[in-house]
Amino acid sequence: MKHPKYYDTTPEIRKRMGKVKLKNGDAEKLLAKELWKKGFRYRKNYRGLPGSPDIAILKYHIAIFVDGEFWHGYEWGEKKKKLKRNREYWIAKIEENIARDVRVDKELMALGWIPIHFWTKEVIKNTNDCVKAVSELAFDIMLQEPDE
Repeated sequence: MKHPKYYDTTPEIRKRMGKVKLKNGDAEKLLAKELWKKGFRYRKNYRGLPGSPDIAILKYHIAIFVDGEFWHGYEWGEKKKKLKRNREYWIAKIEENIARDVRVDKELMALGWIPIHFWTKEVIKNTNDCVKAVSELAFDIMLQEPDE
């Protein structure tokens, strides 16, 4: 998406947006650390897969994404109504992100990978539940593998 030449912004907004991290956010690091403690080995921001998953567990073909609520459209129907500044830009940007997430998930599944998405706040508040979901998925995959 092309960025508009003019932004309706303030120095405060510019400063806040400058702190947005694309990689290694707190939630992503927290989840990765807990998965490591449970014995999962992974690649972070793995470029060998569509969408460069935040955490890719190669052994089980699980691609994990930790999605920011604003950027990936958490409760988008309600949030879209509340946008005030640069409304057209943000609606187009976030809807493009949502569409890309769907497209990347389909590409991953076509390659035999299972995409799993967690919201940032979900990881921070319920890290153990997220780890449990990944563990259960890995266990299910392990059970489906034919004996050698």
